[in-house]
This record gives sequence, structure tokens and C-alpha cells, in this order.
Amino acid sequence: MAVTIKDVAKMAGVSISTVSRVINNSKPVSSDIRDQVLKVIKETGYVPNPVARSLVTKKSNIIGVIVPDISSLFVGDLLSGIEEIGRMYEYDIFLCNTYGESERELKYINLLKSKAVAGIIFVSEKLEKPQIDLIEQSQIPSVYISKNAKDFDVYSIGIDHYKASYDMTNYFINKGKKKIAFLRASIEDNIEDSERYKGYKRALEEAGITLDRSLVLQGDSTNESGYRIVEALIEKGNIPEAIFASSDELAVGALNALLDNRISVPKNVSIAGYDDTRIASMIRPSLTVIKQPIYDMGAVATRIIVKLIDNHEVEEKYIILPHTLVERQSS
Repeated sequence: MAVTIKDVAKMAGVSISTVSRVINNSKPVSSDIRDQVLKVIKETGYVPNPVARSLVTKKSNIIGVIVPDISSLFVGDLLSGIEEIGRMYEYDIFLCNTYGESERELKYINLLKSKAVAGIIFVSEKLEKPQIDLIEQSQIPSVYISKNAKDFDVYSIGIDHYKASYDMTNYFINKGKKKIAFLRASIEDNIEDSERYKGYKRALEEAGITLDRSLVLQGDSTNESGYRIVEALIEKGNIPEAIFASSDELAVGALNALLDNRISVPKNVSIAGYDDTRIASMIRPSLTVIKQPIYDMGAVATRIIVKLIDNHEVEEKYIILPHTLVERQSS
């Protein structure tokens, strides 16, 4: 059975409130009594309840992190940045995996509120007003990472997805490609709301290339989805000159479908991904990508949440980090 604060008080011969004062450094305690309490804590291995402690100190050392898919390579790199900077500021991470489900997001927001977390970093494919409203009602400092975060008056981190998509589409156009497929890995209700789609469409328009809707395809962020989409294109004989996928894993699936059908990459079809997760440079041919500074996004989000927790001013609400076009073997 775990040692309780009551056990520590009894063994040290003091009151529970005295033990609490020693742990939280909230009120003066004589050095002899402090030493005795700390000795018992060390001997018993007692660990204070973080929720109970936060009620006394009015501040916990836990940051809640809500993510859509913990198995995602993007989320993994993001968590590395969040965890490392959190540790630097002596914050622990409470991780919640929603599988991209709105109801789970709301459930976890309420859970984090009950745990008295100091702040929340909310990662989502698509932010929705009920989730934002619930976090604001809880009065917990929050930072968001999502493609549509700039549509709300919240603190958020991201890149210029419109410009990134525009740059990659132009890259293919400058290589003489006209039949460019766009594989979406997002879940926006309306494609016209997608910044990545807008950038792709704008680049085609400026080059005088007619948009071919049959080459704008929707999937999820998995390589299985990318494989199915491209295999269907091959079966229809609708093979593009280039494929721009809005996630690395989607691009890997597309690449495998082409290679399994003996279509050479990049000789016959060029491919590009989005994010630059570890898999992009590991696969052969290695992937040309739009590189998001994923680790930095997590690190900056954590630095901002710590500032908000400490009531320090944060001048910018929407922080745009630079993206890079990385050319590799697939193009």
C-alpha cells in the first residue's frame, strides 16, 4: 500500500498540516522539524499527490498534451520537443490520445481540468469551437497546434501551409510537370477551406495549368491510404507526372504503389511528401518534402505555455515558423 501524508505525519510525530507546510514550503517550520519530516519522506519513499499539492500551491507541475494519434510520426517528433523543454522547466507531461475524435477531445479537456494541470497543449487536425470554448471556460493557459488555428483568437504555432504547398507545386511545374496529383491527408469539411489546397491551386493557375479535379484525392495520414489512392489511379490509367502528398506516410504509400506496379520513381512519376519525419530520409528512393520544423513547434509551444502559466506577456498569438523544401531522390 502506498505511503500517505497521514503515515508520514504519524512517523514524524507531527501534524498533517506541518508535513504539508514542509512539502509545499508554504509557511515557516523549524529546521529540526523540517529535517525530521524530510528524513521520514526519504525513508518511506513518500510521493506527494500532485493534485492535492496543487490545491495548496495554486500551481501544478503538469502540462496536459492532447494529440490525435500517438502512433503518428509527426506527433512523435512533436512530443520530443514538448517533453524536452517541459523537463527543462521542471514540468511533467500528461498525454491524452484522442484518435481524432471530437468527443474524446472534450472528454480529455474535462479530465485535464480535474487533474488541475497548469496548462494544455492541444494538437488537432482541425480545431473546433466547442473544444476551444471548453478550454477557455476552464481558464487553463493553452496553446494550439493545428492547420486552422489561425482562424481562432488563440495562441498557436504553425507554418504557412499556403506558401509551403504553393512552393512545392511550383517546384514540380519548374521541372516541366503539368499533371500533378494532390493527395490530401486532412479532414476539413470543405476542400476550399484547405490552405494547402489553395496553395496548390494558385500555383497551377499562375502557370496556366487547368485544375484536374480527378487528381485531387482525399485520404488519411497513413501509407495504406496513400497506396490505395494511387493504386486506384493506376487501375484507371490516370497516372500523373508528379504526386504531392500532404503527409510523409501518405507519400510513402503512394511510392510503394507505384513501385509495386513497376512504375519508376522519379523517372516516370515524381513524388513529394510533407513534414520530413524520419521515414522521409530512410526510405529509398528518399522523399523530397516540405520540411516542417516539428520538434521546434513542440519546443516553442512549451516555452509559450510556460510563459502563460507564469503570467508573462506573449506578444504574438499566431507564431509562424519557417518551412523548407528539401529535394531528395524521389523527384
